[in-house]
Amino acid sequence: MDYRKLGFKAGLEVHQQLDTHKLFCKCPSVLTDNFDYSFERELVPTRSELGGMDKAALAEAGKKKRFIYMASSLSTCLVEADEEPPHEANQEAIDICLEAALMLNAKIVDELHFMRKIVIDGSTTSGFQRTALVALGGKVGKISIETICLEEDAARRIGEEGNAVKYALDRLGIPLVEITTAPEIESPEEAEEVALAIGKILRATKKVKRGIGTIRQDLNVSIKGGSRVEIKGVQELRSISRILKNEVERQLEMVEVKKLLRQRTTKDEIEKAEIADVSSIFANTKSEVIRKGKGTVMAARLPGFEGVIGGVRDKKNRLGKEFAAAAAEAAGGGIMHSDELPYGISEKEVEMVREKIGCRNMDAFVISSGEKKVARTCIEAVITRAAMAFDMEGEVRKALPDGTTKYMRPIAGAERMYPETDVPPVFIEPDRIKRLKSELPETFDDKILRYEKYGLGKDEAEQIVYGGKDELFEPLVKKHDSKAIARILLHVLPEIERKGHDIKNLAGRIDEVLEGLEKGMFSKDGIDKIMECWAGKPDASLEEIIKECGIEAMNKEDLRKEIKSILKEHASIVAEKGEDAISPLMGIAMKKMKGKADGSLIYQILKEEVMRIVQEKGREYKK
Repeated sequence: MDYRKLGFKAGLEVHQQLDTHKLFCKCPSVLTDNFDYSFERELVPTRSELGGMDKAALAEAGKKKRFIYMASSLSTCLVEADEEPPHEANQEAIDICLEAALMLNAKIVDELHFMRKIVIDGSTTSGFQRTALVALGGKVGKISIETICLEEDAARRIGEEGNAVKYALDRLGIPLVEITTAPEIESPEEAEEVALAIGKILRATKKVKRGIGTIRQDLNVSIKGGSRVEIKGVQELRSISRILKNEVERQLEMVEVKKLLRQRTTKDEIEKAEIADVSSIFANTKSEVIRKGKGTVMAARLPGFEGVIGGVRDKKNRLGKEFAAAAAEAAGGGIMHSDELPYGISEKEVEMVREKIGCRNMDAFVISSGEKKVARTCIEAVITRAAMAFDMEGEVRKALPDGTTKYMRPIAGAERMYPETDVPPVFIEPDRIKRLKSELPETFDDKILRYEKYGLGKDEAEQIVYGGKDELFEPLVKKHDSKAIARILLHVLPEIERKGHDIKNLAGRIDEVLEGLEKGMFSKDGIDKIMECWAGKPDASLEEIIKECGIEAMNKEDLRKEIKSILKEHASIVAEKGEDAISPLMGIAMKKMKGKADGSLIYQILKEEVMRIVQEKGREYKK
């Protein structure tokens, strides 16, 4: 697909948790499922300092959700419960954020002023999230950085039942650095590359958290003829390209929908659609879907939507899916529409509905059955979503595991921000910047090049750096062979872990193992066995482990005796194959003496002894 021709534009918002205590208290940034207490809240939107109301906040308020917060004394205090003002901002978190800004060549502000960003989906107990602008500008490759902010993470959603949503407060308040790029990304693949580059810079600081959920990407994307869509909660870097490709396909469908609607109707006519109670039409219906609803059936005419809801160019991304998602998000109910009936609904019932709500040529209709309030809210949500399709308005969507997205709410505006009065400004002194500049870490790319100079291949160097094993590698390479270290880190330890052993204590044993190897206490082929034995007996000494494994190093004389014994036992192989017997006999010898001597020495002596036997047989033959 030619994304440039489509007018594809994308930007990223990368949110990375920092490896320090919480932003506005001393609670540790740890997650737990052991909760000590809980409380409930309902949240309402507030006006900005200019008196405006954010439409995204209003949309959330309309859902009338009740929020249950689960808390643990291990990671939660009165600050997270919003029962105590925030403490002084975490200075270490500010330093990490400033360090990231310097690595991106951004211009750091003179003062940090925290703002309140209205969030009433329940993910904060206060109804807002605190955030501060740290730097402007900068570059990652050829893509511009717009802003770098420091903010607090939201609560962790752990369940939902009816209109009650349950959150864990352990994640609330963990410091995040938010890096926002300009909308200069021109393809889904480039978006993935940019996200990876930003992630590498952040991880180079060694001060960010690792693992699923510690870094999240929001994607902003649009194509020609459409509007900006913000996709929230992308956790896997490898899924960015797939999500954006799917979103482009969805937007292409919505662009075609918009074109058709503008030929047939007006947005005003859509917004004025009236909701009617059509329950009497279905009093004796045979439709199982409606009968299961056991309640009211509501309907509304959608002017000009006939043949549009079921898919114009793409059934997979049909508008009907958007309607269903909007209804489910607003009220937890379901809908049916005329492009996909019958669902057991008879032709007569369809005609009666069309007649009652005044459908004309090219009109469609939507119905919802169930409790009256729920059914009506579902229809209202569909009408709102239908009006958005006329203009293809900007919206926020949630990333789903299958690479698709679903509608969440309208895009928030400037009305959601207002000053935080409980946290004083933080002055960024020149000496602080000077100190941080002098302490900037080596980039991943530079470190990989340096490791290659130690004799590692590029793949090995990348695996060590990207895998976070460089902290183990650095002190070891000053004393030992780089290839031996890389083999232990990249192959031996992972294999031991795959076998079910705990390897957390083995990292500290690598130096001792390599020293034993260099002293000739065992051969390099015995490293695997020694480390696996040590995983099971972490308190044993190296000498005890060597004895336990039975791989004490053999001297050359004992090794030759052992090989002669093997040749005597397998004399028939030598007699049959001559020099060609070396290969099968090498396998037998290695199995018997692995770890007791290097393979190269075993091969050398085996070859000498086989050739001696062959030559003696040759002399006997000549006699």
